[in-house]
Amino acid sequence: VQLQASGGGLVQSGGSLRLSCAVSGRTFSRYHIGWFRQAPEKEREFVVAISWSGGSTYYADSVKGRFTISRDNAKNTVYLQMNSLKPEDTAVYYCAASDYWGDVKFWLAVRGMDYWGKGTQVTVSS
Repeated sequence: VQLQASGGGLVQSGGSLRLSCAVSGRTFSRYHIGWFRQAPEKEREFVVAISWSGGSTYYADSVKGRFTISRDNAKNTVYLQMNSLKPEDTAVYYCAASDYWGDVKFWLAVRGMDYWGKGTQVTVSS
């Protein structure tokens, strides 16, 4: 499975961006997809995840109400709509795939992902 994140860029505080995660390789629809981010000198952290069906999601408290995840299994793509961006959202954003859904603690742990993509930089200026 290969994942490619795109859509990052520079945006002012309060602005919006939409990230995409294109997935190729094995059957996309069997995998749950998560977004993670890593700011300079910080640990990689969980942002949001969506189940293979799109019927379940988990959000980190820091992004609830501002970020929305969705997926289009026909296009093998997961989207992350980010609104009301803040400078503290500045990070490299990564998408990852897991064939295990579990509870939110599994995703918060970060380490259990099966596949990772290369990241895309998001910079929010104040």
